[in-house]
Amino acid sequence: MSTAGSPPAMHAINGLQIEILSRGNGKPLLFLHPELGLDPAAPVVERLSSGARLIAPSHPGFGRSDVAKSQTTVDDLAYFYLDLLDSLDLRDAALVGVSFGAWIAAEIAIKSTARLSHLVLADAVGIKVGDRETRDIPDIFAMTESQYLDVAYADPAIGKVDYTARPEAELKIVARNREATARYAWSPYMHDPKLRGRLHRIRIPTLVLWGDKDRLTAPEYGRAYAAAIPGARFEPIERCGHFPHIEQPDAFAQKVLGFVGGSN
Repeated sequence: MSTAGSPPAMHAINGLQIEILSRGNGKPLLFLHPELGLDPAAPVVERLSSGARLIAPSHPGFGRSDVAKSQTTVDDLAYFYLDLLDSLDLRDAALVGVSFGAWIAAEIAIKSTARLSHLVLADAVGIKVGDRETRDIPDIFAMTESQYLDVAYADPAIGKVDYTARPEAELKIVARNREATARYAWSPYMHDPKLRGRLHRIRIPTLVLWGDKDRLTAPEYGRAYAAAIPGARFEPIERCGHFPHIEQPDAFAQKVLGFVGGSN
């Protein structure tokens, strides 16, 4: 197990080298990052690892993780993570995802929860809520940076990044993350047409967290997500947009660890 502050390590999973951040002790908590990728120095890493054994991979194609040519859909990623759970022999694990990572988590949970105890979906994408002519999620690939920050954050300044001050290695990771997001989520855009109708298969305690100021996926979208999962609980996070683990790491971690550690 990595110690506090140690960098992610590379692990061989199904012939791919996958970057995995491991910190803390106790109940395993598999954290699936959003389309932005994972920052090992983010405050949420310390918060979550203070109450659980945090396992946070970079998805195939994101960060420094390899990607296989055969992996082109979120469905593929879900099966990859079922293999990862087996490979790492994780048992009674809490599965936590944010945005794109929550979509992957939902796809995992409809297939098998044999190694899982709890599911937390935060500001998830992945389902179709409106009619055929209604776009549930704005096209992030067509937005300027300022437009994106305005819909994704309650406080856009929190998400602003000065890329001119970043080293080349970090910029390459940013580019990889964007490319991988398009690879997996472009068509159909940010959803699996079959997922909503399969969410009833999830039979473990489920918490759906949502930023109350999320304008990328509105809270109504989140309530529809929760309503499709038997017994799921919906909870808003105040003063927060689409990425609660970034904007409100303390509140996010408190809700996650409280739910994972409690009875439901």
